[in-house]
Amino acid sequence: MSFTVFLGNLPTWVTADDIKQWLTAEDLVADSIKVIRNHETQESKGFAFVEAPTGDEMQAIIRRFDRAPLEDRLLRANPAQPPKGKDSRGPAAAAAPSAPSPGAGASRTVPPARAHRRKRSGRDRDQESRGVFATELAKVL
Repeated sequence: MSFTVFLGNLPTWVTADDIKQWLTAEDLVADSIKVIRNHETQESKGFAFVEAPTGDEMQAIIRRFDRAPLEDRLLRANPAQPPKGKDSRGPAAAAAPSAPSPGAGASRTVPPARAHRRKRSGRDRDQESRGVFATELAKVL
């Protein structure tokens, strides 16, 4: 039996490593984490699947992350559903994410591993990484 959690309404900057850090900070365990990405742009689609080792662990993950505030949104966590009308091809084939919860009035509360992170586009991160790299390279030369 599969114990897969659908984790939705994620900001596009969230990676599998981020989710793993959040789970670790809460003493939760996952066998695998898959952030679903657009196959052409590689940008996150805003949802992920977390494979839990047991039903109890799956429920603990759902309790911790369902309606948890992150930036200006509330995360959604629930048991993953197999795709409708198709063979079960694993979590990547699951239906679209649930509708975003209204985040009006929600304060910016981030799971512990991301308390310092602000929302940035991929381009901003790339430029910042290049700037840091160029600065470090200039020190060496």
